[in-house]
Amino acid sequence: MNEKFFCPSMMCADFTKLPEEIKSLEEADIDIFHMDIMDGVFVPNFALGTEDFKAIRANTDKLMDVHLMISNPGQYVELFADLGADIIYIHPETDQHPISTLNKIKAKGKKCGIAINPETSIETVKELFHVIDYLLVMTVSPGFAGQSYLEFVNDKIKEAAKYTDELPFKIVVDGAISPAKIEELSKIGVEGFVLGTSTLFNKEESYKEIVDSIQQL
Repeated sequence: MNEKFFCPSMMCADFTKLPEEIKSLEEADIDIFHMDIMDGVFVPNFALGTEDFKAIRANTDKLMDVHLMISNPGQYVELFADLGADIIYIHPETDQHPISTLNKIKAKGKKCGIAINPETSIETVKELFHVIDYLLVMTVSPGFAGQSYLEFVNDKIKEAAKYTDELPFKIVVDGAISPAKIEELSKIGVEGFVLGTSTLFNKEESYKEIVDSIQQL
């Protein structure tokens, strides 16, 4: 992957022309296809599911992650691993035994991560840092695109970054990630950026033009 890695949020893609969307994103040299799986329970919205995941997996050899915004993710991590997910994120807020669930992911030979909501403190999840490959910090309330960035989350990102000196996990951010935020957050320890409508989708420029631009930030 690139020094900064970019993960298009596929819930923002045009599914009426999915193969073309995937091809254009690949040509733009994106790093990871990001799949938001929502159950309408843990978050107040329904989004992508297994059939959406399979449709994208069938059209790309690029890395794919799944962000399980669902209740009881431990019941489903093996399913998504078998479908071809390379990275699986769970929310410790909705898992009674997150270490066990993360170890299930690793047992499948996949990378694992935790995603934490804006109101979740580093103090409550830091023990999990010894297990994970990625920490996905939500910079908006999860569930919907098009929200405003929550500035107070920056302090949490800075706190999490202190642990990366000793532990080999990467910090990823998700929610209202603009080019300005990519430039700002990359200076405080963020390596991965989930891209939605704030930077990538529904723009006049091509995906390649946009990604070429933000790679220089």
